[in-house]
Amino acid sequence: MNNHFKVFALGALTLAVISSAGCDKLRARDQLNKGVESYKNSHYEQAIDHFQQAVQLDPGLINARMYLATAYVSQYIPGVDSPDNLRTAQQAIDEYQKVIDANPARDQKVNAAKGIAYLYLNEKNWDSAKKYYRMASDLDPNDPEPYYSIGVIDWTACYQPRMEERAKLGMKPDEHLNPKNRDQAKVCQDLKEKNTPSITEGIDSLNKAIQLRPDYDDAMAYLNLMYREKADVECDDLAQREEDLKTADHWVDETLRVKKAKAEKAAQNAQGGITMDQSK
Repeated sequence: MNNHFKVFALGALTLAVISSAGCDKLRARDQLNKGVESYKNSHYEQAIDHFQQAVQLDPGLINARMYLATAYVSQYIPGVDSPDNLRTAQQAIDEYQKVIDANPARDQKVNAAKGIAYLYLNEKNWDSAKKYYRMASDLDPNDPEPYYSIGVIDWTACYQPRMEERAKLGMKPDEHLNPKNRDQAKVCQDLKEKNTPSITEGIDSLNKAIQLRPDYDDAMAYLNLMYREKADVECDDLAQREEDLKTADHWVDETLRVKKAKAEKAAQNAQGGITMDQSK
């Protein structure tokens, strides 16, 4: 009799747990829907509260975590290093990382990796940003955007120290380092050693982006800039410097050509959308 009762009690408890878990999942989806509605209406703090409740009720609800991370990003202000703003960025990073760790569908994992990379990019944490852009590329090799972003990071990493060294030497930003000047020659060699890996990676990444998207004018513009960085550290090889500058000019021309073609196409599409009154 006692054993019979124990089995019955255990079964009842199991059903109660299952029922409670089912209710929590339903409540989580309700909070998710409320959060989406608040987010669409730009009520981001309310949205965050709903999404937080959703993931508490159902930690496996990946969409809720993605929305929660996105809502945090909407509250983040790029370029502001206040403790509150950095905390918001970290909260978004943490939620995106939980999405990645849950091994979700590829698109969700790619978007989470891009989200983390974007935040690290704005915090000027170049290495971490590139790490997550590379993760996105590994997951979706046909997406040109991570390659472009890596190229932008590499150019930024080269350009800033180059400008700082010129300022120390009292040089103009566009003035070439003179190999016959001992101080400038040393700076050029130091920059070449420091920047060449980023220059090589940046050029390769931007070329890959353009291969995947032949009309990627932003990537073309940065490829121009990247070749100018390469030209700048051709310390003793003036012929190679001139060749790099010619390549840079080529990408300027390509950028303008593509932008013009896009503008003409947009104008044609706009004209095609106008219905003429044939009665007059």
